[in-house]
Amino acid sequence: MYRYFLPLGLAALALMPASAQNTTYAPVASGVTANRVVEPAESITLESALKLALDGNADLSAARNEAAAVDATIQQAGLIPNPEVSVQVEDARRDTRTTTWLLNQPIELGGKRSARIGAASRAYDTAYAELNTKRAEIRAAVITAFFNVLNAQERLRLADASLLLAQRGSLVASRRVAAGKVSPVEETKARVAEANVRLELSQAKSELVIARKRLAATWGNPLPRFQQAQGNVESLPVLPQWPELNMRLAQSPALTRARHELERRQAVTEVEKSRRIPDVTVSMGVKKNGETGSNQAVVGLSIPFPMFDRNQGNILEALRRTDKARDELAATEIRLDGELAQAYERLSTARQEAEALQRDILPGAQSAYDAATTGFEFGKFNFLDVLDAQRTLLQARSQYLRTLSEAHNAAAEIDRILGEAPLANKP
Repeated sequence: MYRYFLPLGLAALALMPASAQNTTYAPVASGVTANRVVEPAESITLESALKLALDGNADLSAARNEAAAVDATIQQAGLIPNPEVSVQVEDARRDTRTTTWLLNQPIELGGKRSARIGAASRAYDTAYAELNTKRAEIRAAVITAFFNVLNAQERLRLADASLLLAQRGSLVASRRVAAGKVSPVEETKARVAEANVRLELSQAKSELVIARKRLAATWGNPLPRFQQAQGNVESLPVLPQWPELNMRLAQSPALTRARHELERRQAVTEVEKSRRIPDVTVSMGVKKNGETGSNQAVVGLSIPFPMFDRNQGNILEALRRTDKARDELAATEIRLDGELAQAYERLSTARQEAEALQRDILPGAQSAYDAATTGFEFGKFNFLDVLDAQRTLLQARSQYLRTLSEAHNAAAEIDRILGEAPLANKP
């Protein structure tokens, strides 16, 4: 029986498209498997934090695996249908039995295979754009978390310095009370101010612990081991020109993903349209007559008749989803333009406030506090003046740190939207 199937199989292969035999698609690398990354127990820089997160973040690893999985669909889309073998037996008696062996090969018409490959390729483009979007989000999260750690470290340092100032004020008030120059109420006020500063110091320590955990969580480590974040929190991000940012927005990962999604939906529509044309099945075989012992060649052709099902429902669905993707592209463009404008304005305002605080307000507050403290020691001012000057200095320092944090957060938001690092810190 096998001698009949060999020529039939060769004939069926001859009918297959030549391109189906020599088209291959190499899968992309699946990327780094998401494992828990533990950083070294030393100071960490922004560059090393970014590397740790890009290598160990589980969400980013999942996006890599998704892109690799979609890449495999391109290979599957290029495959042609498998042939099938059928056997038909007529009459159960051996002498009069008629046996027919058939090799059936479906032949795709209407460009179905090329349409499937196109749709799978567009899906890979979308998955890769999603990977770039996720990478931009992780990068922005790391930058924000890193500068939050720097800010928390500076808050803790200022809280320590504020405690020294408060202790100094309490000591001066105690000495003047002992000398009989001021009322004991002044010393009580100084002790209350010192207690408030101690509370602020405790809050600063807690904020630093939380900020460190958030940074380490970006690379999957719930227990941070790094000693401190190494960097200059007072280095303001550069403010680029708005036309330059607006031009880069067209190539942002989120906008690119929306465009690829529209292209994918259009490709899926072409796939559904190609299915309107029915496929044919070519049959070739041998019919053996048991009564006469003769063999006859059998050739057949099967063509479905698309009377009721012309795939019209799936085509309409694909068209409407294409319209949806087109609307989502327009909405994404409007949303990103608004987000970029807001982040740009936040960065511009924060830079102006930080420069004003650094240039005018902080030096003035420090000078006023030093003068009030010196004057109180020599009996020229009462302790309320010292407390007021101290409160003004601490508020100015806290506002300065909040402004720096706002500037870095706005710069990270711009980096997330654009998907790159156009903002560099001043030396």
